[in-house]
Amino acid sequence: MASSHRRPALRTATRNSTIIETVFLVGLVIVIAIVFWTYQIISSNIEGAKHDGAAISFPLNVPKHASLSKKLDFKTVDEESIEITGGYEHLSRIAQDLAALQPEETLQKLQEEDPFGTRTFDSELTEKETELGRVLTIDEIRQLFPCPAEQDRITLPDARVEQKAVDFRENKPGTFLFFQHLRKAGGTNFCSLAEKNLPKHAQPSYYCMPDMGWSGNKNAGYLHDWSNEEITRRMKEQGFRIAGNEWENFDVSRHFELPAVFATSFRKPLDRALSQFRFECIEDRGCRIKDVHNWWDVRKDLYNVYTKTFADPPPGEARQYFRGNAAKQRRKYMQTAIETLSKFHLVISMEWLAYAGPLVSSVLGWDNLTALTTRVRPHIGQAKREDGQDKNSLGSASIKKASWVPEEYLDAAQYKKMSEDLALDEVLTDVARRMFLERLVCERRD
Repeated sequence: MASSHRRPALRTATRNSTIIETVFLVGLVIVIAIVFWTYQIISSNIEGAKHDGAAISFPLNVPKHASLSKKLDFKTVDEESIEITGGYEHLSRIAQDLAALQPEETLQKLQEEDPFGTRTFDSELTEKETELGRVLTIDEIRQLFPCPAEQDRITLPDARVEQKAVDFRENKPGTFLFFQHLRKAGGTNFCSLAEKNLPKHAQPSYYCMPDMGWSGNKNAGYLHDWSNEEITRRMKEQGFRIAGNEWENFDVSRHFELPAVFATSFRKPLDRALSQFRFECIEDRGCRIKDVHNWWDVRKDLYNVYTKTFADPPPGEARQYFRGNAAKQRRKYMQTAIETLSKFHLVISMEWLAYAGPLVSSVLGWDNLTALTTRVRPHIGQAKREDGQDKNSLGSASIKKASWVPEEYLDAAQYKKMSEDLALDEVLTDVARRMFLERLVCERRD
């Protein structure tokens, strides 16, 4: 009997013990959750501060096999469900990290670590061209720059709208080629290429720039000033199939909405700047300043001109951020510029024009590629050049022979100043060159 009286007490004690254990476990879970989320918030803040600061520590060498960007199917996370979407995000972030540094640090990282692999390739290419005395084959190019793994390619995922290129190749009425002409970076060569492949009536009469006629012969290459509707209507009415934009930024907010395929050509930034000084000032084409120091001090509009062209910041805004503690703003410019370039169907390197043929043919459907190996010099009658480089028989090596060498022409102080004033453009040029190389050696062309 005594034992039977104790059973309810035992049951009560057991029930109380179970409740206590349950409360304890629930409390423990809550505490762990609070600690976890607190850690996440602190970690996120630290990471954000790290990205906004100018002092950034990172290994710039791109991993050869590591997964850079993956998209997960949330139905399952087994190995077969993982789709590699390319290295764009990772490589763009490397470029942004470089842009956040002070200019001298940016240049040092590019030179010492070559994160995009284009500088090593360029050096080896010139050496090989000179050794063989000719332009290399695509297979020989692949030996110097093999197609990277998909997760290491900045051109993946592909941001281009392929249908626009298809429409252009099929001569769909109203479609045209929008060429962002970076001055003294191969634009005249590209216009000559267009002239050899388009009917005469489809070519604007003044260096592929239709707005010369639209403005009553007052302006040419100022397409930022014209609305999309006006550009589209005039191009269609006149039957023009190419429009060059040389003197204004690419309008990232609306130009991609045009019925156009997009192309541009880059050149090493310091080489481009010296070429413009030589062309305009030394050879007396509208410039009377004969000293490069004075000229560069006056032409602040040319500082990081590539980055401004493709990031399209408000007029006068960007220059104040090129140095100093504006790392966040420089990152933003670089991110926007790379995003813009990734949508261009053709991104060409002037030094490597001799190798652009396969890309030009596959994107534009053009067959006459002779302009890619023929030097085209605008207004050459005003100042003849006898450098023996009218015919490009050595590819990149020929371009170098026809250009002033910055290290030789500039004194050390001016070389340093101009290089640092173009530091963001150096990063963007390396990115553009990698885009060119990846598409050249990786894409299938049937």
